[in-house]
Amino acid sequence: MRRLLPEPAAEVDPYEEYRVVGPWLRVGMVASLDGSVTDEERWSDALGGEADRRVFRTLRALADGIMVGAGTVRTGRLGTPRLPADLAARRGRPPAPLIVVSRSLDLDFSAPLFAEGDTILVTSDDARPPGHVRVVSAGEGDIDLPLAVHRLQGEHGLRHLLCEGGPALATSLLEADLVDELCVNIAPTLIGTRHRTPMVCDLDRRDLALDAVYEDEGVLFLRYLTGRPRS
Repeated sequence: MRRLLPEPAAEVDPYEEYRVVGPWLRVGMVASLDGSVTDEERWSDALGGEADRRVFRTLRALADGIMVGAGTVRTGRLGTPRLPADLAARRGRPPAPLIVVSRSLDLDFSAPLFAEGDTILVTSDDARPPGHVRVVSAGEGDIDLPLAVHRLQGEHGLRHLLCEGGPALATSLLEADLVDELCVNIAPTLIGTRHRTPMVCDLDRRDLALDAVYEDEGVLFLRYLTGRPRS
């Protein structure tokens, strides 16, 4: 990977480049040139190739918790997070747990994702998930995302959160001004409208600050800061 901005460098280490200090909520996604976060199979794996996967795994290695929406889980293609040996060694602790955000609880709680590993379910106070599921509840009737993030970072020690989507969850976090950084990996691919999944749902305008740009195997890696107030 080479850095283009802010100071060009021919070779950089993604693990060091993406490292942050303190409480942080990062949204990470890959997108086609025409703005789709999924490919023809409605999944993101094949969009950015191996270059994107390297950064994807790096962001997971740096995070304390990985947030995903219920729709992503219902695809059945999401497994318990695992890291390559080199990243696992640099991390020096078990992989970050998945944090599934769901109000409806329309999920298969018998799946390995919940039956094995350390998956956390974020839901509302009045929801009734199965007893074997680790739960963080926040809000009556609906999920209070600011309270949920506060509890994840403060009470559960998951200070560095990574949201991997989908678009609905990313939009909700942005609307609630909870996002510190948006990492968008732009694949050199056009998907077209037939298979296009937008990066975010209905969202009021947000102006972000470009913080860094990298390139690897034709994929552009863009890092934007939201400038949200820090506590």
